[in-house]
Amino acid sequence: MSIEVKNLSYIYMPGTPYEKEALKNINLTINYGDFIGLIGHTGSGKSTLAQHLNGLLKPTKGSIIIDGADLWLKKHPSRDICRKVGLVFQYPEHQLFAETVFEDVAFGPRNLSFPEHKIPDLVEHSLTQVGLNYHEYKDRSPFALSGGQKRRVAIAGVLAMQPDVLVLDEPTAGLDPAGRKEIIRLIKRFYQKGKTVVWISHNMDEIARLANRLIVMYRGTIFMDGIPQEVFSQEGELKKIGLDIPAAASLVRKLKEMGKPLPGKAITVEDAYLEIAKWMERKGK
Repeated sequence: MSIEVKNLSYIYMPGTPYEKEALKNINLTINYGDFIGLIGHTGSGKSTLAQHLNGLLKPTKGSIIIDGADLWLKKHPSRDICRKVGLVFQYPEHQLFAETVFEDVAFGPRNLSFPEHKIPDLVEHSLTQVGLNYHEYKDRSPFALSGGQKRRVAIAGVLAMQPDVLVLDEPTAGLDPAGRKEIIRLIKRFYQKGKTVVWISHNMDEIARLANRLIVMYRGTIFMDGIPQEVFSQEGELKKIGLDIPAAASLVRKLKEMGKPLPGKAITVEDAYLEIAKWMERKGK
């Protein structure tokens, strides 16, 4: 499944004193099997772009093509097209509203007119995907759960709609280390099933470990698009727009600048450890 963004522009509050062009002529293709890290400074347009991918926002200009079908060909987006792209907002647990976990997770499939007899199986499967036992949690109030559990229920509600693409806006924000690890683990499982992921984050170390492609946004435009090693190698350009590179990448590059014989290509802690270990091994001989 592919998503094509063609000449996309979006203006907030047009014709008012608060008018702002949030996206400017964006052209982008999201391919089947991509794990995209969407990064950029606050206000760069990341979340606005994400909300166009499943029809929450209508382009001021341009189009969104999903599997060859124009999302806005008619007055309203097709529900069949929209369900292919699941969007998880930042702090999705704030959107929980139903009396029970079951009803919250079931809301999306029901809204998309899934057959009622299939709903229990969809809810059970989705809760299992996020590591929550169906029989233990289905009748509990979502508001009585821990922060990490609430977020997993919210993600289960998106997964229940069986999307092919999952777009996540800062999915680990505000979670403790254990909660972050659990969210990362479940999204990796989703991706490993052949799905596509777009992960919005300010955490460069997190993005370096997960993404196979980075899209950098700046002032409503695409500033860079490439593999993580390629993008993070342009430290000077990223710093000009207020972005840092992963801590591991910064460390090995500083060592290289000090004259240490390192490749300086590492972007994760694991890769940095290997580069430094090989250097230390050669030094000891």
